[in-house]
Amino acid sequence: MYYVMSDIHGCYREYRKALEMIHFSEEDTLYVLGDVVDRGPEPIRVLRDMMLRRNVFPIIGNHEYMALMVLKKFAVEITEANTENYLSADDITSYMNWSLNGGQTTVEEFRKLSSDEQQDIMDYLEEFTLYEEVQAGGKNYVLVHGSFEPFVPGKPLDAYDLSKVIFKSPDYNKVYFGDCYLVTGHRPTLWLEGAQRGRIFEKNRHIAVDCGCVFGGRLGVYCLDNGKTWYVEREE
Repeated sequence: MYYVMSDIHGCYREYRKALEMIHFSEEDTLYVLGDVVDRGPEPIRVLRDMMLRRNVFPIIGNHEYMALMVLKKFAVEITEANTENYLSADDITSYMNWSLNGGQTTVEEFRKLSSDEQQDIMDYLEEFTLYEEVQAGGKNYVLVHGSFEPFVPGKPLDAYDLSKVIFKSPDYNKVYFGDCYLVTGHRPTLWLEGAQRGRIFEKNRHIAVDCGCVFGGRLGVYCLDNGKTWYVEREE
């Protein structure tokens, strides 16, 4: 079976419960639509679990992007030769912005790793794809963290700017693809109004799977084969 979840944000216990709930096996495939890291208590632990699973495919979110840009710059040995000129004002600003947006939990776990383990984490983050196209249950899906903005019908997906894809949310009132479904994270459905608030949201060939777990909502899982959904409540 093909499953999707998004915006785990360091909620390791909920992530593991979700895998148990769907009886995730080596024959199944899981796509994680970004924002694995930051905000929650154990982002690195989630990453290290995902790294060990060949059938888990990560897609980059804005938080992975911010983390990677900072960690690549800061996770080096500061020597007498580079101490004066290595970090720029922009580097410090990037670190502060990331930290203020939930990056501190990732930093705290990352610092506890050996240099080799830190490099493994950064190498893994480099492997995250921008989007995936999947066929399952007789339907076609495009999986991405945010959206393709500004959307232009017929425009190749790889022609969209990275920052727009990972930082922008889709317009659920607009059908993007007539022949497939757009599956996204990034915008918690906890912020929506109506019956689908805090649940996996479906409208106009959109499937939004971020249910705001780290904000007190749930971690949602969606099966691409049959449209079945599962939810794990956030643990305090």
